[in-house]
Amino acid sequence: MSILEATLRKDRLIVVAGLLTLAALAWLYLAQAAATMPAHAGMSMPSTRPWDVGETVGLALMWIVMMIAMMVPSVAPVILLFAGVSRRRRVQGVLATPVSVFTLGYLLAWTGYAVLAAVTQSALHSAALLSPAMASGNPMLAGAILMLAGLYQWLPVKGACLSHCRSPLGFFSTEWREGVSGALRMGFRHGSYCVGCCWALMALLFVAGVMNLVWVAAIAGFVLAEKVVPNGRLLGRITGAALAGCGLWVLVTGAWVS
Repeated sequence: MSILEATLRKDRLIVVAGLLTLAALAWLYLAQAAATMPAHAGMSMPSTRPWDVGETVGLALMWIVMMIAMMVPSVAPVILLFAGVSRRRRVQGVLATPVSVFTLGYLLAWTGYAVLAAVTQSALHSAALLSPAMASGNPMLAGAILMLAGLYQWLPVKGACLSHCRSPLGFFSTEWREGVSGALRMGFRHGSYCVGCCWALMALLFVAGVMNLVWVAAIAGFVLAEKVVPNGRLLGRITGAALAGCGLWVLVTGAWVS
């Protein structure tokens, strides 16, 4: 084994350990939040009292942590590829940027989505469209979200964003930028593609329950599979058809229990 190969292996182990720690801490936070949710007055009481700024900020932080827990596993291959490319460039005498900068840029894109999701949830709460479990309490809302998520799986914009997520090497070959600001922009840009790919799937949490950890894990697992398995595109379209069909059934029958 060459020195470069040994160094790359060491770098990968360090990056993997860091990502596993980050994801584990995020999941631990979510588990604790889910366990204590009934005691959280601002989020558990069946009241339409608008949440104040502090409660909304707390909700946004919860969504940010949730996005970290859900998306870190699926972006890990991209981060590892970035680490490998950076290490090779460092060996060639090019100043490399820490992996953490690229990762931060990626998470900033999802932070924007998390803030928007929190504001949306606050509005749905004020309109009495969410149950105390933070799930849809309205069949029309549940059916519409299911149909939206399902149909989006078939749209060209979904396919284009998924292509970038499934082909990180192609992304780096065309989007590479030098320096700290370049790595931050690359991370943010790749994160934006991921948001474009997965935002509708994340909206399904408004149907199943924002703190339903079974659904959180299921969606995270599906996102990972869609990005890395050989037939990920086909899997996404089949799932999209199923979601749209389920949404249509809910809209027609009104059969929905949150």
